[in-house]
Amino acid sequence: MTKNEIADALAEIGTLLELKGENPFKVRAYQAGARVLEAIEEAELARLIAAGELMSVKGIGEALAQKIGELHGTGRLEFLEKLRASVAPGLVEMLEVPGLGPKKIRALHDKLGLADLAALAAACEDGRVAALDGFGEKTQEKILAGLAHREAYGKRHLWWLAAEIAQPIVQGLRALPGVKHAEAAGSLRRGMETVGDLDFLVAAADVAPVVEWFTTLPRVQEVTAKGETKASVRFESGLQADLRIVPEEQFVFALHHFTGSKDHNVQMRQRALARGLRLSEWGLVPAQAREPDAGTAGAVPGTVKAAVAQTAASDRVVVRTEVELFKKLGLHFIPPELREGMGEIEESEKGELPQLVEAGDLRGAFHNHTTASDGRNTLVEMVAAAEALGWEYLGIADHSKSSFQANGLTEERLLAQVEEIRALNASQRFKTHVFTGTECDILADGRLDFSAEIFGQLDCVVVSVHNAFSQDEATMTARIIRAIEQPHVTMLGHLTGRLLLRRESYRVDAAKVIDAAIANGVIIELNASPWRLDMDWRLWRKAAAKGLLCSINPDAHETAGLEHVRAGINAARKGWLMKENILNTRPKSAVVKYLEGKK
Repeated sequence: MTKNEIADALAEIGTLLELKGENPFKVRAYQAGARVLEAIEEAELARLIAAGELMSVKGIGEALAQKIGELHGTGRLEFLEKLRASVAPGLVEMLEVPGLGPKKIRALHDKLGLADLAALAAACEDGRVAALDGFGEKTQEKILAGLAHREAYGKRHLWWLAAEIAQPIVQGLRALPGVKHAEAAGSLRRGMETVGDLDFLVAAADVAPVVEWFTTLPRVQEVTAKGETKASVRFESGLQADLRIVPEEQFVFALHHFTGSKDHNVQMRQRALARGLRLSEWGLVPAQAREPDAGTAGAVPGTVKAAVAQTAASDRVVVRTEVELFKKLGLHFIPPELREGMGEIEESEKGELPQLVEAGDLRGAFHNHTTASDGRNTLVEMVAAAEALGWEYLGIADHSKSSFQANGLTEERLLAQVEEIRALNASQRFKTHVFTGTECDILADGRLDFSAEIFGQLDCVVVSVHNAFSQDEATMTARIIRAIEQPHVTMLGHLTGRLLLRRESYRVDAAKVIDAAIANGVIIELNASPWRLDMDWRLWRKAAAKGLLCSINPDAHETAGLEHVRAGINAARKGWLMKENILNTRPKSAVVKYLEGKK
């Protein structure tokens, strides 16, 4: 296990012990041990374990050292497995409800006997939760709202997590004998921020082995359908996946159909009809080649499919790629991310689709955290990871002092970090240049957490809202605009504060904030964390056309988080962004010039 995986295990032990009502000192020992572990570099942890010196680290005693060593060496811990088995699963599920921590869950269990979410909902609805000491009406209302959101959110899945499941499946399908083509389609291929289910499309003649392989995948909890050319499964995560197998000559048509949104597909079918053609998932045929409409004598189900089958081979429109399909309808190729029925067909016809940004265009990223605040890897580890990705630069933006829950930096600690970064750059230990910075809290009245004097010592200033989310729209909008009007501000972080499938956005007039950012030369980030993807892609096309500059920032709190820029690229492409619209596609020299000009 890596150090962060071990830290997660220690934190989980602390949480489970707290749910069981164990000694608070023991609980805090595991929580503190997790934080101590995160501050140790990976290589140093391995050395300490090998040398038997782990207990020399302050905060790690004999019991912790033994468990860390076992996790590091074997990847499992019998103590943790037994502890998990001793706690009712429903109590752990309650942790997913906003406003409920281990202490409150323990109180609900001890005083009301609640052991699962259904019982919790019932106790809220009849007022028993509000009557408990330390809860009250507001807490009860918040719990009920959280339960309602959780039910709604449970029907969707983050793109990033769905992609992690889909990618090896596509690779496995392609490797099967007799499979000519295999792709993931649907909202996953379009790069939507969340997906409802997965759609896999395969071209193969011998379908039985493909269906059998798909329905026996690891972590399949249930096979919900299994036919000759279709199958559906549900994974342990709750994510459903559908498989369709088609003849090779139909693959391109099916791929287009099962990728596009409903609006895009409707518009494409209408375009085909205007040209005397009929487009469907089965093919492209002359419009007159069709069976009677439903409701007329002799009509049968599946008329379009039958029409394609009955059309003479010489009359069928043959296409081998999606590029050819669009060309047959007088269009330039439309990337999957744009197939939302939002003007892409008209722009394609005019030949004015943008050259969308690609992952390889990024030269680095800003807004990243280290163990100095609430990050899980040290400065050196973060820079090493950025260098491994081939980045020219990395921006560090640890939290400011008002984010006490995130161990925000005081002025003194921030300036010490600035000196550490300057020394690291001067040492030339890494090819990747490090930009100094901060993620500075926007206070409730729009003031900033640090003074202009402190900002003057930094390369980049990211400002973000982290509290007082309940402000009305006018107040929140004025608050953010006041902040970005300050002369040292480089960029605005996560505009709406949303956490996908976890927390709704706070109320803010995005259009007014965008105009203010443009007027003040402030960048708005596209926060690439898969849980944020904020500013939303639906706002970027118009904003970029007005001159707003973007920075795709991972908001990484550990080395693996740097790779979240891939999710940001998806959102940027959906927002019609080109590399010219994005600061961190520029080489280091151009970024240095931009930041110096801003200062």
